[in-house]
Amino acid sequence: MTNDTTATARTVTSPLPLVAGQWALDPLHSAVNFTIRHLGIAKVRGRFTGVRAELFVGERVEDVRVSATIDLATIDTGNTDRDAHVRASDLLDVEKRPTMAFRSSRVSGEGEDWTMEGELTIGDVTRPVTFAVEFGGLGALPGGDGRHAGFEATGEIRRSEFGLDFAPGLLGEVVKIQLDMQFVEPAGA
Repeated sequence: MTNDTTATARTVTSPLPLVAGQWALDPLHSAVNFTIRHLGIAKVRGRFTGVRAELFVGERVEDVRVSATIDLATIDTGNTDRDAHVRASDLLDVEKRPTMAFRSSRVSGEGEDWTMEGELTIGDVTRPVTFAVEFGGLGALPGGDGRHAGFEATGEIRRSEFGLDFAPGLLGEVVKIQLDMQFVEPAGA
């Protein structure tokens, strides 16, 4: 592991450039975004604003673990009426399914390109999911709270596999997910 104290952002390409420990999510510089087809002809884009996530880095790549919980009621598609309808019992049913949770089981790769496998749970349904992860590098904010590590993760799920098979034909089966996440190095690293 490297312990670079440079104050400027740069890409690090060593096999495991993060110091060991519990990295905290920087929620101001992180986002959980999605796209889904509407009527099969256009994409609707949205995001979830209520996100909690943790990154644990061990001494080896095999020890890396990521977990995240998303509050489904925080959906934001840029249309208040649509968001209210998506939260309702005939669609997401956030009363019954308040969160979506991810827990990694395996991280592999090197340099900037990684793969993260794990399990995604929506309501009472859990399915495997794989994300392609790009490591953006390490950087520090001037006068900030330690180095930040940036990641972009992309993947997709099939709605019907999670019991979210409402509105077939109106909404696409595949939901594409894009995560832009920053984690802050453990204090004292």
